[in-house]
Amino acid sequence: MRLSTTRLSRRSRIVPVCQSAEPTLVATVLTPIERVRVDVAAKGAYNALHRSRIDEVVNDLRSERVSAVLVSVSRYDPVSTARMAAMVREFPRVPTFALLTDVQKSTPYAVHALGQIGVHTLVDVRNPSGWATLRERLTHEQPEDVQRVTLTQLARDLAGAPPDCWRFFEVLFTARPHIATVRQMGRALYVHPTTLMSRFYRARLPSPKRYIDVGRLVRAARLLENVGLSITAMARQLDYSSSQAFGRHVKQICGMSAVDFRQRFTGDDMLRQFRTELILPYLSTLQGFRPVTAAPGWITATGTDSRV
Repeated sequence: MRLSTTRLSRRSRIVPVCQSAEPTLVATVLTPIERVRVDVAAKGAYNALHRSRIDEVVNDLRSERVSAVLVSVSRYDPVSTARMAAMVREFPRVPTFALLTDVQKSTPYAVHALGQIGVHTLVDVRNPSGWATLRERLTHEQPEDVQRVTLTQLARDLAGAPPDCWRFFEVLFTARPHIATVRQMGRALYVHPTTLMSRFYRARLPSPKRYIDVGRLVRAARLLENVGLSITAMARQLDYSSSQAFGRHVKQICGMSAVDFRQRFTGDDMLRQFRTELILPYLSTLQGFRPVTAAPGWITATGTDSRV
């Protein structure tokens, strides 16, 4: 496939996504000058892990929460073609971008070779506006990113729902560290956990813990599509205490082992399960649900009308 110059797209921004506590982490293989320029262009939106070899980037993908890879066209090395192709194949959910800062005799060959191994997006920064485009691509315009894919779909399902209903789902899929308990969710929403559970119960919705548990598996299934990522590394990225803890969670929710879960479910499969079980049967209720700010007359578990 041919590489195509990136253009900003506003149509995918259906809903606002809260900023995570940590900037996007980007692994790079760049020239020394490009490293400086990429760091300057970040403006706090991402942190770059500058590496000298593709093998080092692969190690980052396995051990860090890397959201994207940036490879310089000028640094393309035919000797590393096989390793780079393996990286793209093993981590299909982590987008790899090619950075073009200069045109040399070898540039057409390098661009073609990168396209052949699966690097299909070229960001041309020879024009100053290209740096803004790069920043957008690295932080906001990743179509395979789990929170973007999930929240875009949920925004369609929950169109017209109250803002604080949407806030619950936004926090569920964007918070860092990842939400694992009702207590953590209550802290993020500034609602007492007992009050939060009471509001779900009174609305006759599944418990907030059920939304949290299945939501975590949506994230896990998406990450595990990267065949180069071990279950242990995935569990660490999602803030499980260990791979065994993740295995117990999968067993409790899905009745299968972590290995079977990986083989059976993709991120899209688990998102479909999340919607089928927890969203679509309760659409009419969710359209008026206010888990953060109690509706007038609601009595919380503490016996008082709570307005957060």
